[in-house]
Amino acid sequence: MIRVSAIRVALDTDFSDLVVLCEKKLKISRNKIISVKLAKKSVDARKKSDVHFIISLDIEANNEEKIIKTLKNASKYEPDEYSVPMVRKCGTRPVIVGFGPAGMFAALVLAMAGAKPIVLERGSDVDKRCMTVEEFQNGGKLDPECNVQFGEGGAGTFSDGKLTTGIKDSRIGWILCRLVEFGAPEEILYLAKPHIGTDKLRGVVKALREKVISLGGEVRFNSKFCGFEAENGILSAVSYTRGGETFILPADNLILATGHSARDTFELLHNERISLSQKSFSLGVRVEHLRADIDRAMYGSFAGHPALKSADYKLAVHLANGRTLYTFCMCPGGHVVAASSEEGRLAVNGMSFFPRDAENSNSALLVNVGPEDYGSDHPLAGMYFQRDLEEKAFIAGGSDYSAPASVLGDFMNGRVSENFGKVKPSYRPAVKFAAPEEYLPDFVCQSLKDGIKEMGKKIEGFDDSDTLLIGIESRSSSPVRIDRGDNLQSISLVGLYPCGEGAGYAGGIVSAAVDGMKCAEAVCRRMEGN
Repeated sequence: MIRVSAIRVALDTDFSDLVVLCEKKLKISRNKIISVKLAKKSVDARKKSDVHFIISLDIEANNEEKIIKTLKNASKYEPDEYSVPMVRKCGTRPVIVGFGPAGMFAALVLAMAGAKPIVLERGSDVDKRCMTVEEFQNGGKLDPECNVQFGEGGAGTFSDGKLTTGIKDSRIGWILCRLVEFGAPEEILYLAKPHIGTDKLRGVVKALREKVISLGGEVRFNSKFCGFEAENGILSAVSYTRGGETFILPADNLILATGHSARDTFELLHNERISLSQKSFSLGVRVEHLRADIDRAMYGSFAGHPALKSADYKLAVHLANGRTLYTFCMCPGGHVVAASSEEGRLAVNGMSFFPRDAENSNSALLVNVGPEDYGSDHPLAGMYFQRDLEEKAFIAGGSDYSAPASVLGDFMNGRVSENFGKVKPSYRPAVKFAAPEEYLPDFVCQSLKDGIKEMGKKIEGFDDSDTLLIGIESRSSSPVRIDRGDNLQSISLVGLYPCGEGAGYAGGIVSAAVDGMKCAEAVCRRMEGN
C-alpha cells in the first residue's frame, strides 16, 4: 500500500469517488488502482484568502514501487495492527473501577481476551445519568455520585468527544475503529481533528458496554469503590458499596481508572499508604465568543462554506511572569456546562453536540500551576488547592451553582460587570456577575489579562471587549499521580494498576483509552503467569 500525503484540494472537491480524485490530482491511471481510502483530511486556513483542504490517501495499486518514484510525498505504508491478548488461565476475575475511556477500553480488551472483567462504576448508566445531569442544569440538586464527572462514559461523555491526541501509539487506530463499530461517525478515522459529539457519544458508550457484557463481562452501576484487602503487600479483595450495603469481591488484579475528580478515592489511597505524588495541572476560566465571529476570524470570506465545519483554534502564549496561558478542549458551536461533583464547590467544562451549531464557541483558557503553588509537600496538596478555589467560585457565583461570569472589557479595566454585550452565556443553571479575582489567584488573573491581549494579536476579535469569561475551569487534569512501576502496578501494592487520567498517566479520551488497554494487557500477562 502507498500513502500519498500533503495533497492540496479545493473546498468544493467531491470525495465520493476517490479513484477519480487519484486520476485528476495524482495522474494515476484508473486501471492501476485496486483500492483507495481517505487517510487524513485537514483544513489549511493559514491564508484567509485561500482556505482549502490538505488530504492524504492510502492507495493499493499495481506497480507501487514505480508509482512511488513518480509521486511527491509518496511512500510505502503498512497500517498498524493490534492483536488482543488471550487469557487461557481464567482464575479470579479482574476488577475495573471506573467506566470512563480508560476503564471502558480496559474492560473491552479484557472481555475480548476472555477474562470476564467486573466493572464498578459509582455513577449511573448513561441514560439515567443524562436525566440526572439535565435536572441539575435546570436548577435541581447536585448528585455527588452521578454528574458530569461520574457515570457511564466518564467526564468525556459530557464534553465534545474530542479524539485529538499528542501521543503516537499503534493502539490508536484500533480504538478509533472500535468507536466507529459502536456508532461513532466514520469521519473520525481520517479527520485531522476528529470528534464524536456529546450527543453521539452517549450511544457509543452504551454499545461498548453491551459488547463487554456479551463477552462475559459485567458492569455494575451505582457501585462505589470503598477499599481493598491485601496479604503481604498483594491485593486479595476489593470492596464497594451499593444501595447502602457493602460487598466484597475476591480480586488479584484491580485496574483503578476512577478519573481526575475521584478525590475521595485519592484520600482513601493515601490513608491506606498507597504511594501518591504531586502533579502539575492547569487553572483558569472558559472563554466564550460568538461562533460566527470565530468562524470569520479563522476562515475569512470562506466562513459559512458548506464544506467547512465550525472553526476551532489552539493558542498558547508564554508570558513575562514565567507562566503560559493556553487554550484547551476548544468546543466550536458548544456550551459551557456545570461540571461540579462536590457539594459547595463549583467547576465548569465545555461540550458540543456533533453538529457544533450552537450560537457560541468556547474554550478553556488555562494557566499552568504546580507544586510550588500548593503551599505544602503533602501529596494531595494540589487537590486541596483545587478544592479551595472551587469553594471560592461557588461563593462568588451566589452559592447555588450559578457560575461567576465577567465581560472581558470589564475584567481588563478592574470592574465587576453589570451587563452582557453581544455574547450571552450558554451556562446553565445561571450565571452571576463576579470578578475573576474573587476566586482565582492573582498570578492567574494577571496571566489572563496579559495573555488574552497577545492572543488577540493571533486571532482577530479574540480580545473583543464583549467576550465572556466563566469560571472556574479547574478540572483540566489530575493534580495527583498514583505512583506505578514499569509493570504498570502500584509501587505500593501488587495487583493494583493505577490507570488513565485520574491516576496521572493520560490527558484526554484517546490517551486514556490507550492507557486502559496497556493496563489490561499487563493484567492478561499476570493472569497467564508472565
